[in-house]
Amino acid sequence: MRSKTEHEYLLKAIDAFQRRLIVVSPDFTILAANCPTNDICESDMVGAKCHHVFHDRDSPCENCAVQEAKDSGKPTLSPQPLSSLDLGRIPCFYSYPIYSGDKLEALVSMDFDIPDSGSIQEKLQKANALLRNLILSAVDGVIAADKKGQILIFNEAASEVFGYTIDEALAELNICDIYPDDIAYEVMAKMRSDDYGGKDQLHSYQVDIAHKSGKRVPISLNAAIVYEKGQEIATIGFFHDLREKIQMQRELEKTQLQLLQSEKMASLGKLAAGVAHQLNNPLGGITLFAKLIMEEYELADGAKEDLNRILKDAERCRDTVKELLEFSRQTRYLMQPQNINQAINRTLFLIENQTLFHNIQIEKALAQSLPLVSVDIQQINHLFMNIILNAAQAMKGNGTLSICSFLTESEQQVRIEIADTGPGIPQHILPRIFEPFFTTKQEGEGTGLGLSLVYSIVENHGGTIRASSQVGDGTKFIIELPIRASETQGEDREQ
Repeated sequence: MRSKTEHEYLLKAIDAFQRRLIVVSPDFTILAANCPTNDICESDMVGAKCHHVFHDRDSPCENCAVQEAKDSGKPTLSPQPLSSLDLGRIPCFYSYPIYSGDKLEALVSMDFDIPDSGSIQEKLQKANALLRNLILSAVDGVIAADKKGQILIFNEAASEVFGYTIDEALAELNICDIYPDDIAYEVMAKMRSDDYGGKDQLHSYQVDIAHKSGKRVPISLNAAIVYEKGQEIATIGFFHDLREKIQMQRELEKTQLQLLQSEKMASLGKLAAGVAHQLNNPLGGITLFAKLIMEEYELADGAKEDLNRILKDAERCRDTVKELLEFSRQTRYLMQPQNINQAINRTLFLIENQTLFHNIQIEKALAQSLPLVSVDIQQINHLFMNIILNAAQAMKGNGTLSICSFLTESEQQVRIEIADTGPGIPQHILPRIFEPFFTTKQEGEGTGLGLSLVYSIVENHGGTIRASSQVGDGTKFIIELPIRASETQGEDREQ
């Protein structure tokens, strides 16, 4: 039994309780009340029906916690309807029975607040809006789909990667449609494996997806299976477009090859200069004494033929030495503004009437009003002559030679493209065509220095040159020359 002091403290605790607490009979008559926040006097409540006092109802309320506690004989938590309550709050009522032996004597009903419904709704809306903005603003494509493949989420980045509008994707697209062939099943199988990022996840998996146009787009995929209460309900994937990265890698590889080629040129240029000077004197002596023998002695026809052969071979050696000197740039470079179209036309004028060009159709598409380019015109003439003669020889004097010039998009370079309809260059040979002494011609038909010299001239002008070719489809040389020369290129100089 509690002491008198305990009873006093318990009553004080109930009076200090800032929530409604009432004791009702099984027929809902209020037997005692503690309602510190209610406008009705507590003494007026005793003897009245609770549903009439608090909700102005003639019968018990729906979902009444007191009724449920009475029926079950156990404590009950039950929300009341909002009809007569403050709509900004959701009152929840807790009721428990009071027994006298086995007999239900009374029931206690008490209320307590849960957070404001408007506040909950506002927070949910803010959270949903933030999540939506995060997904829509993601730099990678985000796609979520249900178990049947129906698209649930499709952001702007996904629209750029796949080519579908958001409305098209949500209305018509199935997740399997974005994967060519049977790759969708392969992706799902890997996602369920432990070997690609963990169970139900896929990390940085590179795969091609199908663009709306039918093209394949390389992407890096991060994906996961979404669960709710232990049940699989959806999948979500983050698609990172790799096209720009792959293009940058290709550009880097091309730049590395150009640097390697430049290093080769620099080393071989020094070697070539030394070899050329060493050969010049003995070649001069061979030519001189061969001519003296022919002039001063009566020789049989056979001997004369042998000497002519010596002179011819010596002349070939001299030409090679000359090209070696050109290759090693043992010459003066005078950089001046020049009209590239005039240089092309001048080269064509010199060679188009030669026998080799009689059955070659020349097509020109030279852009008008090209800006002047700072070049050494003699070297540029040599450059065009080499490429055009190579093209004619590749076509064996029969085909079409196309030459065009135009300003690049940056408006900082002039581009010249020279294409032929010859047999083309095999892919395994193409990377080597600018190497010194490399040639596909028959022995004695070329020195292998022509394209090396071309490369050297273009590089010396601060430009770039590359070739594209397919066997059977001819070859195209693309040359880009800067409009403005650098300070070192703008000087007269001798190396």
